[in-house]
Amino acid sequence: MSKFIFVTGGVVSGLGKGITAASMAMLIKAQGYKVDMVKFDPYFNVDSLYLSPYQHGEVFVTEDGGEGDLVIGHYERFLDQDLSENSNITSGKIYSSVIKRERDGAYDGESVQVVPHITDEIKRTLYTLDRPETDVVVCEIGGVVGDIENHPYLEAIRQCRGELGKGNAVYIHITYVPIIEMSGEHKTKPTQNSVKELQNIGIQPDIIVCRSDEPLDDGAKKKLSLFCNVDRAGIIESVTTDNLYQVPLKLHEQGFESVALKKLKMEEREPQLDAWRDMCARADAAKNETTRLKVAVVGKYVEKATAYQSITDALTTAGLLKNEAVDIALVSSAKVVEDPDILGGYNGIVIAPGFGVRGFDGKIAAAKYARENDVPCLMIGLGAEAGIIEFARDVCNMTGADSQEFAPDTPYGVVSSIEPPMLKKGSFPTMITPGTYLSRIYGEQMVTERHRHRFDFSATYEQLFLRNGLVFSAHSPTGVPEAFEIPTNKFFIGTMFHPEYRSRLLTTHPLFAEFIKAVGTK
Repeated sequence: MSKFIFVTGGVVSGLGKGITAASMAMLIKAQGYKVDMVKFDPYFNVDSLYLSPYQHGEVFVTEDGGEGDLVIGHYERFLDQDLSENSNITSGKIYSSVIKRERDGAYDGESVQVVPHITDEIKRTLYTLDRPETDVVVCEIGGVVGDIENHPYLEAIRQCRGELGKGNAVYIHITYVPIIEMSGEHKTKPTQNSVKELQNIGIQPDIIVCRSDEPLDDGAKKKLSLFCNVDRAGIIESVTTDNLYQVPLKLHEQGFESVALKKLKMEEREPQLDAWRDMCARADAAKNETTRLKVAVVGKYVEKATAYQSITDALTTAGLLKNEAVDIALVSSAKVVEDPDILGGYNGIVIAPGFGVRGFDGKIAAAKYARENDVPCLMIGLGAEAGIIEFARDVCNMTGADSQEFAPDTPYGVVSSIEPPMLKKGSFPTMITPGTYLSRIYGEQMVTERHRHRFDFSATYEQLFLRNGLVFSAHSPTGVPEAFEIPTNKFFIGTMFHPEYRSRLLTTHPLFAEFIKAVGTK
């Protein structure tokens, strides 16, 4: 039987609840246990398919094609393991399932209500993760205590302790402990009130993680222990840091996972954290480097830094593994249209994925600048579409070349719709063309990569591109082009698939590793 750890939030949102949950999971896994993770999101979208990056940051795609909150990416990178579409459950999924059951007559004429039917469906979904091969499931509840949307989830996990047994469930509550500037004193009352609200629901937290900009004094911790009815060892501080990689280690130093394991009656072992500590040491060293690689990520959602979270994490990790300090700037594609020379101060360019025509001309302009000036350039998804269209127009003289998505009547549909029309998402096999730069990067001819797109490169113009110096260096098993490169450039590679989804914190994706290598080459 799996053990369960439930993570809730209080006072305000945006406290790093997902990072804390991922840290707990990583620390337990580092002791040799098998760990799984799930996030329950209270919004009524069925998944993140139609969610704007301005709402929740990037849409993260799992191996099986699940489209989830960006926190699923944090989970995968911290745990260094693949998750699934069942790792992000929304109210849209829960209520859709209950309504379908009602329409199928599964409730024997009962009035269908939040309790017990919605809460039962939440628990049923949660318990599917209770597998013989899983020791611990870490479950994060989105939102904060007091939100009307997440109340059914809190009621469901309240019921879980009675069903699972006291030694099989642990509750962690993450709150904000502000400092009053005039007195410099931490104020514990918001946390006390948040915990009382949780207790009114029937949940007594076992651990309270206190987010603050400054370390808590012992008096504040004693007060929280007393008034929140939590053992002193269960009061853990999480001080604001500019290095997220340090968070698990800082929590570990306070016995974070030890408290949980004791509550779960599990053996505490010596965690294997050497690789993680090495990464953190590299990150600290990188802060003091005077020579820095400057990389521009060109996209249209640059006002929301988390819209490109997986890409920026992959670039940062690739730099750390090569002992290179990487400064990443998010550059608006709209500004590149106005003045492509704004890219002149960067050592490398990543043209980001996305959906929709807005900002697309800027991505085309960025691809042109990178190609003509031989600046290392990695183009992903829609960014790669921009690269192939620019090459068709400016090198192959294919006037009016475009994507059939934006110009259905284009004379040269170098990007065409998938047949049959569909959203291709999840992991698919890709065949690498022997002798290409891409084949040297991967070191193998068959790989799997995650996809999220509705349009493909057209194979119709493959020979024309080849005669003009562009090579399709990867294809699907059915012969559809999936990646291209220009061999005469230092690094000019476009991929329809998304390598950022498979990059990890301790082992970056080979495409990003090679890109950073090219960026750092004089």
